[in-house]
Amino acid sequence: MVVGYPPGGSVDLVARTLAERLVPQYAGVALVENKPGAAGRMAVEEVRRTAPDGRTVLFTPASVVTLYPHVYRKLAYDPFSDLAPVSPVCASCFALAVGPRVPEGVVTVEAFARWCKANPTAAQCGNAGAGSMPHLMAALMGRELDTEFMHVPYRGGALAMQAVAAGDLACAIGTESAARALYLAGKIRVLATSGAERSPFFAAAATFREQGLPALTQREWFGMLAPARTPAANVDALAGLLRAVAREASVRLTLEKAALLPEVTSPAQMAAAMRHEYEFWGQVVRDSGFTPEA
Repeated sequence: MVVGYPPGGSVDLVARTLAERLVPQYAGVALVENKPGAAGRMAVEEVRRTAPDGRTVLFTPASVVTLYPHVYRKLAYDPFSDLAPVSPVCASCFALAVGPRVPEGVVTVEAFARWCKANPTAAQCGNAGAGSMPHLMAALMGRELDTEFMHVPYRGGALAMQAVAAGDLACAIGTESAARALYLAGKIRVLATSGAERSPFFAAAATFREQGLPALTQREWFGMLAPARTPAANVDALAGLLRAVAREASVRLTLEKAALLPEVTSPAQMAAAMRHEYEFWGQVVRDSGFTPEA
């Protein structure tokens, strides 16, 4: 199982949890190979070159296959012709967090937009990097609220949330896992989450949908894909195993600790979701005016 990120992060944690359970049902030995670099793209390039025999799979966040084709001018892979979807495993929604720079009385997204319009020089929104899903979520939020935000990229969502907690920024949008620890410590406030329903990790925060912003009902899944032309029997076997694993109490607890929720579908459903999300993020990128990187 090839992972495009270093050991210790959320993607690696879930991959290793899955690898333990691929033995012996699917394979006699299951290894996780960390292939960090190029924001997860190197792992995709490695998997697309491997034999489509069911022995090598990719475990990746959705953005690598649904968003990156729109934010990089050239990719060494095509997510639809080079990969075979197996299933997502879990998902993380996004959280809009504010800190001490924003008055305590600002408790809704609409109130925050009014505050930003009254304080335009303070309307800075941190994110996990230019062209990331949190960056584009912030761009979409600004468009929906008719509010200008200065986007401030960081090398990861956790660093953006730390800047909010320190009062360096008014807000940040990041994954729920990036916001969770500082929220529990009382150092940031979460004004909204991006799920279809309220988050179990931020139950007091209304969703964007509840606050009149249904376009921001989005999440990022972590999922498994195989090289294109992998036999359907292997793909179906892996998908069935993932469905069983996702029901295990110990796995659900591991995901919960990382502020992740189980999400498993069939290969056909994953393929359809990838296509839909590819089209959605492409439109968001075009509307935002983001210039694709080399």
